[in-house]
Amino acid sequence: MSETVSIKPYLRLSGLEPLVIRPEMNFVNVGERTNVTGSKKFARLIRENKYEEALSVARQQVENGAQVLDVNMDDALLDGVQAMTTFLNLLQSEPDIAKIPIMIDSSKFEIIEAGLKCVQGKCIVNSISMKEGEEKFIQQAYTCQAYGAAVIVMAFDEVGQADTKKRKVEICHRAYKILTEKVGFAPQDIIFDPNIFAIATGIEEHNNYAVDFIEATREIKKLMPLTKVSGGVSNVSFSFRGNDHVREAIHSVFLYYAIKAGMDMGIVNAGQLVVYDEIEPQLRDLCEDVLLNRNNDNNEATEKLIAFAETVKAKGKETVKDEAWRNGSVEERLTHSLVNGITDYIDADTEEARQKYSKPLEVIEGPLMDGMNVVGDLFGSGKMFLPQVVKSARVMKKSVAILTPYIEAEKEERRLKHIADGTKNEEGAGAAKVLLATVKGDVHDIGKNIVGVVLGCNGYDILDLGVMVSADKILDTAVKENVDIIGLSGLITPSLDEMVHIAHEMKRRNMNQPLLIGGATTSRMHTAVKIAPQYDNGVVHVLDASRSVTVAGSLLSKEQKVQFLDDIRNEYVKLKEGFDNKKSVKQYLSYTDAANNAVKIDWENYKAPAPSFTGTKVFDDFPLTELRNYIDWKPFFIAWEMHGNFPEILTDKVVGKEATKLYNDANALLDNLIQEKWLTATGVIGFWEAVRTAPDTIEVKTEKSRVKLESLRQQIKKAADQPNLSLADFISPLETSHDHIGAFAVTIKGIEPHIKKFEAQHDDYNKIMLQALCDRFAEAFAECLHQKVRKEYWGYVKDEQLSNEDLIKEKYTGIRPAPGYPACPDHTEKYKLFNLLNATENTGIQLTESLAMYPAASVCGWYFSHPRSQYFGVGKIAKDQLEDYAKRKGWNNEEANRWLRPNLE
Repeated sequence: MSETVSIKPYLRLSGLEPLVIRPEMNFVNVGERTNVTGSKKFARLIRENKYEEALSVARQQVENGAQVLDVNMDDALLDGVQAMTTFLNLLQSEPDIAKIPIMIDSSKFEIIEAGLKCVQGKCIVNSISMKEGEEKFIQQAYTCQAYGAAVIVMAFDEVGQADTKKRKVEICHRAYKILTEKVGFAPQDIIFDPNIFAIATGIEEHNNYAVDFIEATREIKKLMPLTKVSGGVSNVSFSFRGNDHVREAIHSVFLYYAIKAGMDMGIVNAGQLVVYDEIEPQLRDLCEDVLLNRNNDNNEATEKLIAFAETVKAKGKETVKDEAWRNGSVEERLTHSLVNGITDYIDADTEEARQKYSKPLEVIEGPLMDGMNVVGDLFGSGKMFLPQVVKSARVMKKSVAILTPYIEAEKEERRLKHIADGTKNEEGAGAAKVLLATVKGDVHDIGKNIVGVVLGCNGYDILDLGVMVSADKILDTAVKENVDIIGLSGLITPSLDEMVHIAHEMKRRNMNQPLLIGGATTSRMHTAVKIAPQYDNGVVHVLDASRSVTVAGSLLSKEQKVQFLDDIRNEYVKLKEGFDNKKSVKQYLSYTDAANNAVKIDWENYKAPAPSFTGTKVFDDFPLTELRNYIDWKPFFIAWEMHGNFPEILTDKVVGKEATKLYNDANALLDNLIQEKWLTATGVIGFWEAVRTAPDTIEVKTEKSRVKLESLRQQIKKAADQPNLSLADFISPLETSHDHIGAFAVTIKGIEPHIKKFEAQHDDYNKIMLQALCDRFAEAFAECLHQKVRKEYWGYVKDEQLSNEDLIKEKYTGIRPAPGYPACPDHTEKYKLFNLLNATENTGIQLTESLAMYPAASVCGWYFSHPRSQYFGVGKIAKDQLEDYAKRKGWNNEEANRWLRPNLE
C-alpha cells in the first residue's frame, strides 16, 4: 500500500524545469524584453522574421535571472497568432530558454490560445478579465484550465478598470468565486492584477492610487490567501518618465511596501532597482509621502517631489575616506571592518578586543560573530553581494588567526591541569560542522569554495576535503569528524553518477547526516529523480551559495528540520512522478527519421577550405597580455553570483558599485600576475582530413591511422523545417571534397603555489579571484586560438573583423564544440581528441577517470569550418539511437548508462 504524499498548495509552474512559488521566495521577477510592446529590438526582429535572433533576447533574459518569460506579440503590423506560434515553437526546442515557465501575454484571446498550443509545462496566461461579461470570462477560463495554465485576472469588469481599493477587492473576489466555484480552478493557480496606476499626476483623484493597490493587495491576500498578486510596476512612476533616478527610487519604495502587503510577482526591470536603504533619505521620504499619500493636501507632497526631480543631476563628487567609524567601541569597529571588508586595522582591533575580554574565544563568539551575523543578515536580504561577503570572511579569518595561538595555549593549559588533577577534559560541542568535497574524478571547486566561505561567515565549522575525493574518504571522514552535514560538488556529468553512488553508500552504512548536492550540472530534477531515492535521511539540492545558509539552518534546527525535510521529500516525490509520467508524453522521431531530417547541404558544389598545415602545432608560454584582451567578463561576475551583461553591470543601479570594485580588484590582480609571471598558457591545435562515413560518424585520416569520431543526433520531434542536428552534418560525405576537422586543447598552469599563499594568508577573496581568472584565461585562450585558426591557420575567413563583444556573442563562422557538452555530450570522445593532439605530452593536461581535465583551468574541443555549422544541444535521445550508438562505440549497457545518463529519455 503506497504512502499518501501531502503536497503544499503552492503555485507550481514549469518549463522544462519546475518553478514552485514558495512563501520565502519574496518576489518573482518576470522577464519583460520578449515583448513587442516593450522592446524595440525584439519588435524589429519579429517584424523582420529574424526569429532565431529574437531567441537571443529570450536567452539573455534567462541568463540575467528572469524566473518567468513574458512573451507578447500584440502589434498592429504583425499576424499575432502566427508570430506567437512560430516564436514559441522555436523557443521550445532551446532547452536553456525553455527551462523556465512562459507567460503568454496578449489582449487578444486568439493569440493566447495559439500560444497555449505550443508551450510545454505549466505556463501563465496574461490575462483574462470580466470586461466583456461573465460568460466570456468563464469560457476563456475553461480554455486556460484545459491547457493546464495558471491565469492572471485583471481587476476589470463590465463597468471598467478598478481604481479604488473597494472596487479592486470586489472584482477580484467576484472573479475568484466564479473561477473556483463554477470553473473549478485551484485557488493557487489564480493570480490577480489589481491595476497599478500612475501617481503624482497633479490630479487629486490619482493621489491614492498606490495606496489603493497596496491595501487591496493586503485585503486580497487575507480574503483569498492561496492566490497571488502581480502588477506592472513601471506604471506607477509614469509621470516622471525621462527621469530614471526618480523613477527607480519610486519603484523600489513602491515594491518595498507592496511586497510587504503580499505582492508576489511583477514585470519589472530588476536591473533598474535601487536598494531601498540606499536611496538618499530626502528622495526616499518624498517618494513615501507621494506613494503613501502622506502630507499631500493640495498636492503638496507631489509638488515637492516634482521640484526635487527637477534638481536631480549627476553630482560626480570625489569620494572622501571617512574614518569617523574609528571613534566607535572596539565591537563597533570590528563589525564595521567585517561588513566593509576592511583589513587595515584588524590586527590592532583584535588585540584590543583580546585584552578587553577574559578569554580569546569570547572575542570570536562575541563581537566577531555579532559582526558576521550582520553580514549574514545583509546578504540574506539582498543588501550585500557575494564579493563583499568573501571580503568579510577574509577579515574574519585574519582576526581568528591572530586569536588562535592564544586559544590553543589556553587549551593546552587546561589539558595539563586536567592531567595534574586527574579530571576529564571536556570541550564544548562547538559550531555545527559541514563537510564539503568535490567528488571523485572531478577537479572543479570554485563554487564549493564560495559555499564554504558563505557558510563559514555564518558560524559553521567547514571541513573542505578538496577535489577528486573518493566516496570512502568522504564518508569515513564524515564519521570520524562527526560532521553534521555533507555537501557534494561537481561540474562534469559523470559526477552525477558518483553522487548517486555516495547517497547509496550512505544508506548502506546507516548514516544520518543530511546530504547537500550542488554544482553546475546538478539540478533539483536530477536530485529528485536519481539521488534522493538512494538515501532516506535528507537529500537537498542547493542552487547557489546564497541558498546554502537557509538550507543548513533549516537542517540543523530541531524545530524546522522534520518539517523542512518532509516538504523537500514530498516535493521531490512529486517531481519524480512528473518526470516518470512526462517520459511517455514527449514525442521523438525514430532514429532513422531523425537522421533523414539532417541539415541539408549541397556538398557537390561545396569547396572545402584547406588548412595551412595538417598535424599539430604547440603553443608554449602564450602571452597572457594578448589573452587578456579576449576575456569574457560576464561568466566571471556570474561566478560571484552577480548577474548581468558586461560592461553594463558596472553601472547597474543595484550591483554596479560592488561590481566595479570587484572588476577593479580583478584587474589589479591581473596586472600583478602578468607582471610577475605567475601563470603559463600552453596549448595545442591540429587539423586532419575528414569525411562523414555514416549519418553520425566522422572518419579522421592521420598519417598512421583512421580514427572514427561518433556523434549523437537530436531526436525530439521539432517544428516543421527544423532539422535534427548532429555534428556529423557539418562534415562532407564525399571523399573527393577533402574536407577537414580540427581540434584544440589549452590550459593555464602555475596556480597552485599562489593558491597556497592566499590560503596561508586566510585570503579567500583573492584565492577565489585567482581561480576565477584562471578559468577566464583558459576560455580566452580557446577564443584567441579559434580566431587565429579562422583567420590564419585554417584561414577560411581571412578578412574577419569582429570585436571581442562579437566573439562573445559567437558571431564568427564555424564552431568549437567541446566533448561532454550539449552538442557532443559523450565525454569518452575526449580520449580520441587527446590522442590526435598528443595533448597530455604537448600541454601537460591530464584526464581523470571521469574525464575531467587537470589543471581545472583547461578547455578542449573540435573545430568545424562549414558556414552552416552551429552550436546546439542534443537533448534527450530514444532507445533506438542509444542502441545504435552503443554498438558503434562497442559499449555494454552499463557503459552506455554511465556516459549518456543525462541524455537518456
